[in-house]
Amino acid sequence: MVFPFKWSKPMARYLQLRRHLSAAAAATWAPLPVRSVHRALDKSAHSARIRELARLGRLREAREVFDAMPHRDIIAWNSMISAYCNSGMLEDARILFDAISGGNVRTATILLSGYARLGRVLDARRVFDGMPERNTVAWNAMVSCYVQNGDITMARRLFDAMPSRDVTSWNSMVTGYCHSRQMVDAWNLFKQMPQRNLVTWTVMISGYVRIEQHGKGWDIFRMMHHEGASPDQSNFASVLSAVTGLQDLGVLEVLRPLVLKTGFESDVVIGTSILNVYTRDASALDIAIKFFDGMVERNEYTWSTMIAALSHGGRIDAAIAVYGRDPVKSIPSQTALLTGLARCGRITEARILFEQIPDPIVVSWNAMITGYMQNGMVDEAKELFDRMPFRNTISWAGMIAGYAQNGRSEEALDLLQALHRNGMLPSLSSLTSSFLACSHIGALETGRQVHSLAVKAGCQFNSYVCNALISMYGKCRNMEYVRQVFNRMRVKDTVSWNSFIAALVQNNMLEDARHIFDNMLSRDVVSWTTIISAYAQAERGDEAVEFFKTMLHEHEKPNSPILTILLSVCGGLGSAKLGQQIHTVAIKHGMDSELIVANALMSMYFKCGCADSHKVFDSMEERDIFTWNTFITGCAQHGLGREAIKMYEHMESVGVLPNEVTFVGLLNACSHAGLVDEGWQFFKSMSRDYGLTPLLEHYACMVDLLGRTGDVQGAEKFIYDMPIEPDTVIWSALLGACKIHKNAEIGRRAAEKLFTTEPSNAGNYVMLSNIYSSLGMWVEVAELRKIMKQRGVSKEPGCSWMQIRNKVHSFVTGDKQHEKIEEIDYTLQDLYTLLRGTGYVPDTEFVLHDIDEEQKESSLLYHSEKLAVAYGLLVTPKGMPIQIMKNLRICGDCHTFIKFVSHVTKRDIDIRDGNRFHHFRNGSCSCGDFW
Repeated sequence: MVFPFKWSKPMARYLQLRRHLSAAAAATWAPLPVRSVHRALDKSAHSARIRELARLGRLREAREVFDAMPHRDIIAWNSMISAYCNSGMLEDARILFDAISGGNVRTATILLSGYARLGRVLDARRVFDGMPERNTVAWNAMVSCYVQNGDITMARRLFDAMPSRDVTSWNSMVTGYCHSRQMVDAWNLFKQMPQRNLVTWTVMISGYVRIEQHGKGWDIFRMMHHEGASPDQSNFASVLSAVTGLQDLGVLEVLRPLVLKTGFESDVVIGTSILNVYTRDASALDIAIKFFDGMVERNEYTWSTMIAALSHGGRIDAAIAVYGRDPVKSIPSQTALLTGLARCGRITEARILFEQIPDPIVVSWNAMITGYMQNGMVDEAKELFDRMPFRNTISWAGMIAGYAQNGRSEEALDLLQALHRNGMLPSLSSLTSSFLACSHIGALETGRQVHSLAVKAGCQFNSYVCNALISMYGKCRNMEYVRQVFNRMRVKDTVSWNSFIAALVQNNMLEDARHIFDNMLSRDVVSWTTIISAYAQAERGDEAVEFFKTMLHEHEKPNSPILTILLSVCGGLGSAKLGQQIHTVAIKHGMDSELIVANALMSMYFKCGCADSHKVFDSMEERDIFTWNTFITGCAQHGLGREAIKMYEHMESVGVLPNEVTFVGLLNACSHAGLVDEGWQFFKSMSRDYGLTPLLEHYACMVDLLGRTGDVQGAEKFIYDMPIEPDTVIWSALLGACKIHKNAEIGRRAAEKLFTTEPSNAGNYVMLSNIYSSLGMWVEVAELRKIMKQRGVSKEPGCSWMQIRNKVHSFVTGDKQHEKIEEIDYTLQDLYTLLRGTGYVPDTEFVLHDIDEEQKESSLLYHSEKLAVAYGLLVTPKGMPIQIMKNLRICGDCHTFIKFVSHVTKRDIDIRDGNRFHHFRNGSCSCGDFW
């Protein structure tokens, strides 16, 4: 609905009188013709100067020129208002707009468009409704305003209400549908158009490119060519984008003859677009260089495209060489190299380049600030920001985003407040970054205030803002606001649905998230990543894998996060076969060499007990601290203390500095291997050699190391000498050591600490009970059982699982429900008889004293790991290795039992319990009976 502006009667009379007086004055005091020409020239020159200064970002100087003009015509006023609008200084633009007398339709349209660019739709509409007259240009500007800000419904209403339309009107509406990915509506409107121009064809091609239907974009171009339309620069550029998306250089070779025939290949713009196609294909970078070298003409974007491509391809030195050849070294080239150097971590060189620019404009300052932020150098970015002679909205947005992305959310919000105090409304980028900052610190109330600011700025319906709001409210645990924002959105894109699903997942509403996911009209890789991650985090790994299979079936290419999530699931399940299948998928898509995927592969193979972890490590071309830590921790899990130390020494030799995680892995490795002296050396080395302050995890490792090796009293003294308060992990480590070495006195003191801090943890009661049982303290055992009953504490059952033929089989201690329980029972009885004949004696020490010996032995026989071993012997071929995962620490009797089984059956048996791996081979275990 359009609300036309109506002047009040007194105002109308005033305007009529003013026009009459102006006409009389013009007739009476008309200047001489020659002076009029000179004045017009002066005004024209001044207006041109204003526009030039504005283009350079020198708004203060532009205003000085404007203020110094003795006589200003409407062109000067419009130039100055346009300058403010283009720089985001809309309050200043509005002041001039209100001050002007005799403004025209163009003046209002300039301000309207300025509001539109910053998403201030309501302000734009007020200007539009206040216009005494409107032409088609003004109507088109308002339609474009709605289009730019994602309100396609209002754009269509206004379009339908237009008194007359030109091809621009139709193109604006088609553009709106294309930008909102509504290509069916765009196509229907396209077919109704009374006439089309090259803009129409270009928009449609770009629309299909936007939704990644690059083949349809190419088809539209072929349709255009068939209808006899001759392409121009923009049209060729759009179809070249489609060609890029097709990832088929053969299509480019089909297109290039037409480019040559129409004389556009030598055109620098189209040549640069062709270069862009080559540079987007990593395998064609050498072809791109050859094409670049053969170009007849190059502009600043040609040079910057080549520099950016080389930088992105990791060939930063080649990028520097191209920059050296650039005769102009324009702002785009400087920015491309600045960005490339920053991306490669060569921020010092980027700063040297910046300092060499004699009079850097705002774009250069912004590029340098962004570079600092990308490298986590927030204070350096702030120092540069504070020195800027002029800032535009991108400067503020870059700083706010940098603060938010580098974990300094409070400072991001402080800067937003400072921007607002300066009389500027935030840009869309500043708003979305501020919502991110609020979500990081859970600042719900501040987020609501920023939401109000977005409403004031008139962009509360903008899809970018709404998507950020959904994420923010979701992370702040307010699903009511999430649903309100989502339901009020006028345009919902895939990002909106993904954000809504993520919010549901974060608030433990997994089934609701699944329902939304199943009903999405279109999904992208983020949709799949979100739902797969959700099921993985909910420990529903089987379903996460099923989603992955469906994703592949629907021909959606996986990304690195999905692969790492699934590899983590495989590691948790101990499913080496599934992990190997995902490894194959990674190889197929060329992702196995990506650092994050390679690290996940290595971690998975370690957790599954596979030697392939070493192969992955040896094949890695790039390693980070996570790589080394994963290998050291993996060695610790397998009891390979000496190998962990050897890897640490290798790490030092190549100049990689250890961090806190490195020393946790080393101390764990020493603990599992009984390397007390080495453990002490590493513990002291942390602060002495690397300035790292030991954390609770490191103290817990030392307590475990001392306790496991028998120095229980020393471990207790170590705890009381700690400079920080011990936590439950430390007391639990001491209690575990007391269980191993049957120290009831210290064990009771450790247990009492744990009963106070975690009274519902059954494991602590069980460990103390086992200590009492091992010493025959049955009265204390009974008393402890009574306390457990009073407190409602129940023992966590032992659970073991194994994967056979892509199916996971689970067993619980005392299990009688398994489909093959009878065969398992017979197998265990046979094994029990066989092993007793070879020297195995059941260890009934920890079994309750109030049952007879036969019952004690029977109780031991049905521990979950024994059930799993028996099942593995039943269903797998003779000689095949058996691998079992267990939730709790393996008991002494099961450990002995499985050693004998490995000897008599000649089977390799691997068990991963709650602490580490046990590799049983021919009657012995890799742990050396030290665990």
